[in-house]
Amino acid sequence: MMAKLRGGDLSRLRQLNSLTAIGALRGAEPLTLSALAARTGLSRPSTKEVVDELMALGWVEEVPPTQGTMGRPARRYRFRSGSGHLVGLDIGGHNIRAALADLDGEILAETRQPVLPDTPLEERLAAIERAVAGCLALGGKTIADVWIVAAGTIGVVTPAGRILYCAAIPAWTGLDLAGHLRAMFPCEVLVENDSRLAARAEAKRGAARGARDVVFLHVGRRMGAGLIIDGKVHRGFGTAAGEIAMLPQSRWFDAPEHLQNCSIIPDGTSPEDAAAYTLAAARDGDPVALDAVGRYVDDLAVGTSAMVLLLDPQVVILGGGFSRSADVLLPPLRERLEGACIRMPDLRASALGDECVVTGAIDFAVDHLDHQLFTPDAPLPPTNAESVPS
Repeated sequence: MMAKLRGGDLSRLRQLNSLTAIGALRGAEPLTLSALAARTGLSRPSTKEVVDELMALGWVEEVPPTQGTMGRPARRYRFRSGSGHLVGLDIGGHNIRAALADLDGEILAETRQPVLPDTPLEERLAAIERAVAGCLALGGKTIADVWIVAAGTIGVVTPAGRILYCAAIPAWTGLDLAGHLRAMFPCEVLVENDSRLAARAEAKRGAARGARDVVFLHVGRRMGAGLIIDGKVHRGFGTAAGEIAMLPQSRWFDAPEHLQNCSIIPDGTSPEDAAAYTLAAARDGDPVALDAVGRYVDDLAVGTSAMVLLLDPQVVILGGGFSRSADVLLPPLRERLEGACIRMPDLRASALGDECVVTGAIDFAVDHLDHQLFTPDAPLPPTNAESVPS
């Protein structure tokens, strides 16, 4: 960092020192000045000056000494993650989930609003607003406390947040979703494909941690996939990577019907519970349910084996709503893949289940914030009275 400075550029030096200090404090245990100086490579007097400035801006706070500490303990400092908040959204065909988190991505509150694939556009947008409002109320915050709203949704999503195509929600195709969300929420808005956000979450805090090449199977009442290649979420040239369900030969689009329309499902069972009933019956050994699961896994294995043969991933994650029945689905899926793939990847169940998308949306917002504010080329962080720059 020092090599990039021009002589006498003291304001830039202070900026880099501040960013270095914030980087050392984020996600770490509280540090003393001496420990922070050692991590940043700054002198202790410079570290003290930087910490005082960051405390005045509201970005760093002193931690009270532990009860029972003898003598005069050294002062310890931590990043003030509650100085701002983030909202993550999972906008699916059947549910809208919202989560409130601090700037470190720790989730503080969650809410859910049920919808249907054919819910009219205005009603779906109103349900998004209700989900966020409920989440903020649970967390004791208002929209003025939110710096970024990050949304994951079905379909081919452009970097600008427009949905090019969505088979599952007809009213979604062509929609400027980011524009609608900006009209609702006076903060920065990010929009991404939901399966890619789910893959991101599993890689950061779930079953794919440490893996650099991952296929994430988003299995539920609709099917999708997210890809991580060489440690990075892969979007593709036109942001359509992972849309293998659109290929009829993959048999993914209608695959959930094997579980949802099984003959053993009692009359009156809701569509949301139908597949869960079949999977539970298969777990108990019901032969009709086991046959339905076998047909579902036959279809799931077609698209999965194609991606495994093409990408040779280290890990395949079974995620989404059906992953709660991974004990039923993984053994037959493993058997099908072993018969089709040259090298069998590690096949794992999601650690996040149907929370994977909303968690990935929060992680997406945290990463964006890091790039926007906490990098050497970013401006100095705002004071508490300022919002995040758009």
